Amino acid sequence: MNFFRHKKNLLVQKKLYNPLMISFAVNVFAYNVSRLWTTSSHHINMAVRFDSFIPVIPWTTAIYLGSYLFWIINYLLGALQDDDDEAYSFLCADVLAKIICLIFFTVLPSTTLRPVITDTDFWSRMLRMVYRMDAADNLFPSIHCLTSQFCFIAVRKSRFIPKWYKLFSMIAAGLICISTLTTKQHVVVDVFMGIALAEISYGFVKVTGLARLYRRAFTVNYQYERKLK
Repeated sequence: MNFFRHKKNLLVQKKLYNPLMISFAVNVFAYNVSRLWTTSSHHINMAVRFDSFIPVIPWTTAIYLGSYLFWIINYLLGALQDDDDEAYSFLCADVLAKIICLIFFTVLPSTTLRPVITDTDFWSRMLRMVYRMDAADNLFPSIHCLTSQFCFIAVRKSRFIPKWYKLFSMIAAGLICISTLTTKQHVVVDVFMGIALAEISYGFVKVTGLARLYRRAFTVNYQYERKLK
């Protein structure tokens, strides 16, 4: 209990609260803002022949939508790691990857052809709801897959996360990626690019020291806020 109380205090004191909020804000910004200038642009369908062999499986909408809860839990766990350097590497890489996504959405707008869902069972209705709420654009790379891969990155090196949960996170990330295909929200190339971009961004911020600069910026801001108080 003392451990979790200590970690909660870190968030409340904004030592890790601000980076988490920035990650959320950048995610929303990257996914939505490019539509302001790409709506009338030509969108590329990146489907390959293999995509046509992937069936629509409406019940996997449960996995697709369940990803949002998975993201919240694992991003909190990633920020609350014992190793602050690792926590900031994860958070910095997440922001970098989302900015790169925005660039891709701008210079290479993509779309996909969705099937007409005519069945009336519960999950078919849920899938139609997803189609109505989520436009078929901003697909390459898949932010859904990228964020899910970051959920695995967030916990895989943590010392206080049990091995079974690390394994669960790896499997969950994989199933979420598959669900983006079986719901026809993405095509194969979107999925692989999302996973690759997460890993490349994470490696980049660690090798270049960008994560340390990111951490320093928040540490200086945190110390400044304490002086003001």
